[in-house]
Amino acid sequence: MIKIENTHVDNIVRAVYSARNAMNSWDKSDSDWETDTLGKADLDLAKRLSKAGNDHAKYLRMINVTCDITAPIYWIGEHDTYKVSTVRNSCSFMHKGVSKPFEIDDFTIEHGCESEILKIIDILNYLRNLYLESKDFKFFRMIRQLLPQGYNVKYTWHANYQVLKNIYFARRGHRLEEWHTFCDWVEGLPYSELIIECGRDK
Repeated sequence: MIKIENTHVDNIVRAVYSARNAMNSWDKSDSDWETDTLGKADLDLAKRLSKAGNDHAKYLRMINVTCDITAPIYWIGEHDTYKVSTVRNSCSFMHKGVSKPFEIDDFTIEHGCESEILKIIDILNYLRNLYLESKDFKFFRMIRQLLPQGYNVKYTWHANYQVLKNIYFARRGHRLEEWHTFCDWVEGLPYSELIIECGRDK
């Protein structure tokens, strides 16, 4: 399970405008700065540069993307592989992890393992109660050590279109369903053709 919410994309026009620096062709820019909407000439330039590879498409690094992601720990570990020019601000388990009892909705559960996770939840809540009653940190550590990889974490993630292009072509055929959801999200972004229709970087 993965949920991507509150997506915000900005700096599109400014990024493509910067790509005109090499040829001093700023006068050919036809985009709307106020609405961050690319004109026909700028979109054509952006596509051609994206197809030409990383060196020519460095403007993609200037298009900012921010979103809230809720995903299981096992997927976050893979997502963190792409840490170039990204920022992740996660909810803090240390501060809020035991502020409420553990529930089945706190976990990504698939393929009929509900009964097993319910047993684990009972153990986690037992340890939680011991910790809240005693304030002995060893019980908190036990919770952290027993927490399943399917535990969902929410975080705000900031990246850019170049990072998304790398992720998209590396993960679109991955076995984990979460990656398919992520790639579907990429396909729905403004001007996603700069990412998905321009091919893997050369």
